[in-house]
Amino acid sequence: MTRTTADPDGGWRAGLQVGAGLAVGAFALAISFGAFAVLHGWPPWVAILASAVTFSGSAQFALATALAGGGGALTAVLSAALINLRFVPMAAATARYLNGGRLQRALEGQSVVDASWVAAQRPDGSVDRKKLFGATLVQWPAWILGTAVGALLVPSTEFARTYGLDVIFPGFFALLLFDSLRARPGILPLALLAALLAGIACLFVPPGVALLAGALAALPALLTRSPS
Repeated sequence: MTRTTADPDGGWRAGLQVGAGLAVGAFALAISFGAFAVLHGWPPWVAILASAVTFSGSAQFALATALAGGGGALTAVLSAALINLRFVPMAAATARYLNGGRLQRALEGQSVVDASWVAAQRPDGSVDRKKLFGATLVQWPAWILGTAVGALLVPSTEFARTYGLDVIFPGFFALLLFDSLRARPGILPLALLAALLAGIACLFVPPGVALLAGALAALPALLTRSPS
């Protein structure tokens, strides 16, 4: 396992602190997912279970949207899977910082979610394992609770528009991007290239595929990176 210099701003406490802030956004976003799913025919318990075992807003929205739009189960699952493929490079970049055997590492890998992963990045490119765990530990129950509130109380679509729940999802990812750029400004060219590729791809392919096209911006950095 790669060893790095201790980070005074890292560890469990830092993870729990940043996770508490992120959990507020996760809770609000989960309300919109729970309401959306139930309003489009999902039983409340199914929406809540999906949040408990999936814990991925983008994949869950993609699944619910595809089913609501008349797409079959296969189309819905493929849409969700395409969006969640972003976790493959994220998990690969994190794997060296996890501990234990295969089972323990697989369990620890479940903590790799978007906001926690970004928060756990160190300036040298390594990952603060404890900060990653702490941030996810707070967000997961908030995500499930928010889904339950949305699914059981079922706010109307008008409620979502009035209180801005419909813009939480894109705003959430924009915040992650800005936070990442603040910590590592050198990746700005890659971020712009990714946005350009994804924007062009959206003209021709579904959003899930366009997201993967944006990820191609990381290839030059991966190909030129010297082995550690």
